[in-house]
Amino acid sequence: MIHPTAIIHPEVEVAEGVEIGAYSVVGPEVSIGKDTWIGPHVVVNGPAVIGQRNRIYQFASLGEDPQDKKYKDDRDSRLCIGDGNTIREFCTINRGTGGGGGLTSVGDGNWIMAYVHIAHDCHVGNGTIFANNATLAGHVVIGDYAVLGGFTGVHQFCRIGAYSLTAIGSVVVKDVPPFLIVAGNTARPSGLNREGIRRHNLDQKIAQRLNAAYKTLYRGGLLLADALRTIREANQDCPEVLEFVRFIEGSTRGIVR
Repeated sequence: MIHPTAIIHPEVEVAEGVEIGAYSVVGPEVSIGKDTWIGPHVVVNGPAVIGQRNRIYQFASLGEDPQDKKYKDDRDSRLCIGDGNTIREFCTINRGTGGGGGLTSVGDGNWIMAYVHIAHDCHVGNGTIFANNATLAGHVVIGDYAVLGGFTGVHQFCRIGAYSLTAIGSVVVKDVPPFLIVAGNTARPSGLNREGIRRHNLDQKIAQRLNAAYKTLYRGGLLLADALRTIREANQDCPEVLEFVRFIEGSTRGIVR
């Protein structure tokens, strides 16, 4: 199932059911999992692992050298993509750097639309959606089921929490806590991601707790430490809200306010 015009390095590991389209190029130290489809004119460089049942569309570039001036052909520079991802046209996903941990990773079941860029040392969770032209600088962490609107730009070292959503054209320069909607340049909070909560069938009692936590944090007029203490004390029996608190407490860049 490899087109005769494709150029595949002899060291590439290709599992059963893999298809590789016309004029695609796959370099050394690449492993491609079962039933993955790679369209025409795709370039994959290693070291890279691509899991099972992925669909990678034309003109995508995966595993290329990091766009980092400090990168000097590091030995520890890898890309790992999980299972069941859709990666559309003209996406670029770079390998990690030795100074940043050496790994760029994308989890399972992500929907990555055209022209998305995922830079070196980024870590993307599971079930995310990246709309067209969303861009991650280096060292960004994206939580599970987050949604990035089109033309979202995320500054290096930022974290986007699980189930959060960025509106179209958002410029994110600080951490976005889980379950939030943010919008604007620079991005500011604009409420709880109720639609995301509904789509993922989270209990409405949890949604109510999260909404109360959001109001305490952003509308309660409290100092951050006092707001977090108030939220924690009221939600000892709610893991989702406690994770919301832990995410904020673990922020080194500060959160959107």
